[in-house]
Amino acid sequence: MEHLRESHLQVAIDGPAGAGKSTIARVVADKLGLYYLDTGAMYRTVAYKALASGISVQDEKAVTDLARIIDIQLSHNDRQAVFCDGEDVTAKIRDIEVSRAVSLIASYPGVRDRLVELQRQEALKGNLVMDGRDIGTYVLPDAGIKIFLTASPSERARRRYLENIQEGKEVSLEEVRLDIEKRDAADSQRKFAPLKPAKDAVILDTTGLTIDEVVTKIIRIIREG
Repeated sequence: MEHLRESHLQVAIDGPAGAGKSTIARVVADKLGLYYLDTGAMYRTVAYKALASGISVQDEKAVTDLARIIDIQLSHNDRQAVFCDGEDVTAKIRDIEVSRAVSLIASYPGVRDRLVELQRQEALKGNLVMDGRDIGTYVLPDAGIKIFLTASPSERARRRYLENIQEGKEVSLEEVRLDIEKRDAADSQRKFAPLKPAKDAVILDTTGLTIDEVVTKIIRIIREG
């Protein structure tokens, strides 16, 4: 536990859509008293703002220009809330339309440059857990702990479907499965910072595991790291 008190402990958790990154990272950070940053929420915020502003997500220049001027703030008081230009968009960025647009927006180098800049600034604030799709390979390549979470496509689709049901969203399991397949392809095939495990990452297949079981495994890795 001694090294957990050192400054700038960085835990990078990556993985595909529906692998449980955000949930797991949030719980790990809470149990260890670390700062948690959901980078996916930042990309979702840009996607939401573009859609809400009537900007075509196909227009790379317009989306990139938007990403450079909007104000994204993450609040960590009682819960992690996401604000865009002062508006609480925490729930809105989880909309299915945003989910369908986010991979394309995240593929734009200009958007990633801007958000990675903000993410690295956040990482300087102290010990943290950061999750996303390129944290260990690009955002924080020197992170002391790197985890790559994965699960079978059917398991990831099931999890995301249940999340949608709990949030009152009427989306079929088949729609969710197809959406995840598209996002997997877009994330892994993009030219700039594609989704892939870092060479020194520990790969954890979470298929069939509970949240507590995955959290326990990751905390053990951190403590032994």
